[in-house]
Amino acid sequence: MRWLVLYARSRQLTASLAAVVISAVVVWAIGRGPTDHRLALLVLATGTIAASIGLGGQDHALDRTAAIRWMPRRAMHVLLAGVVVGAVLLTVQTMGHELATVEFVVRNCAGLLGLAALGAAIAGGQYAWTLPFAWLAFAFFAPPPTSVPMEVATWMMLPPGTAAGTWTAVTLGVVGTTAYAVAGPRR
Repeated sequence: MRWLVLYARSRQLTASLAAVVISAVVVWAIGRGPTDHRLALLVLATGTIAASIGLGGQDHALDRTAAIRWMPRRAMHVLLAGVVVGAVLLTVQTMGHELATVEFVVRNCAGLLGLAALGAAIAGGQYAWTLPFAWLAFAFFAPPPTSVPMEVATWMMLPPGTAAGTWTAVTLGVVGTTAYAVAGPRR
């Protein structure tokens, strides 16, 4: 059990969890009105960005030379981060105001965490937040989609059950998690 505590400390999981919970509560308190998926998306993106801090360790050499298998641990880290971010939003919603459906939360958690994992594999743990942030900024300001390529580009804003949104999120989740699990964070 000691290795789990050390891992949590080295990945700053308590600070990330606090940021996820605080952002969810603040957005939930602000968003008391008609259901707007953009507010839920802000919670999920903020949670993803906070969780992405832990995708890179304090010592890259230690991560590379440790006598443990990192691949399953890295994949589990990404999957658990997605579960925690989604669970926090769904738990906050039980206080009376629904921000998003379960399908919306699961789809966007998978895609956003896949983007963060891909960002860690490409640019390093300290810059893992850039891909989800950039894609979110584009999706927020893009015009409504009128074609499949625009649906793919704005997948996180689409209603649940949209094929282009679901497949884009699944692809990003699988590719990002696999790249991060295999390669680890870039130095």
